[in-house]
Amino acid sequence: MHFAQPLIPATFLRRYKRFLVDVRLDDGSDVTVHCPNSGRMMGLDTPEARCWVSPAAGKGRKLAYTLEMVDTPDGLVGINTGRPNAIVAEAIGGPLMAEFAAYPTLRREVRYGENSRIDILLEGAPDGRLCYVEVKNVHLRRPDGQHPTAAEFPDAVTARGAKHLRELTAMVAAGQRAVLVYLVQRADCDHVRIASDIDGAYADAMAAAMSAGVQAVCLACRLTLTEIVADRRIPLVLEDRPVPGNNQETPA
Repeated sequence: MHFAQPLIPATFLRRYKRFLVDVRLDDGSDVTVHCPNSGRMMGLDTPEARCWVSPAAGKGRKLAYTLEMVDTPDGLVGINTGRPNAIVAEAIGGPLMAEFAAYPTLRREVRYGENSRIDILLEGAPDGRLCYVEVKNVHLRRPDGQHPTAAEFPDAVTARGAKHLRELTAMVAAGQRAVLVYLVQRADCDHVRIASDIDGAYADAMAAAMSAGVQAVCLACRLTLTEIVADRRIPLVLEDRPVPGNNQETPA
């Protein structure tokens, strides 16, 4: 996923009202930018952190910029939850997600479930089954925590996330295929964990979904100031045990 326009460097000042962040551009001007992330952004909302914003794509936007990435001591982290669907769509059928090559048709934002839209619907497989793909942006890492090399999801209580797990489980029960993709917009993690201490209900729902046949794929990204690309698979670990099967690391 290439950025359509060059990113603009800035300094993070403060976040407020969830979707608003004040930054200072390098010309010294302070501006309020759109923060496309409903999570807590733990460890990423640090005042004086270096960050990058993108200019608004069209006219009529109230805010002229969107927060895209924050620099940390361990590298860039993507916070824009509007980017992962495009990144995963690029990866589907490629070497990282070769098991999905049998689906010639990919559609985005298709209505299904409990008044929801599936992020990606794959169609046209020889067996006639549809594949429902839900994508979750992952940016939380707690280097001083119990699992310092893990990317963790969620970073806040997410009733919506649990609802999505129920919907995916229902698709499996109906004979279709359902996949949850955890897209890690950072390069400094070697596995994904469910943050049960943050949302125990989501952790329980995830375990139930996996037991019912929902699959999981975890992709880690390479981030630069010009693009974000999924470049390796990393395992999902539940209760200190890697999930077997489709969560394998990228083959050497």
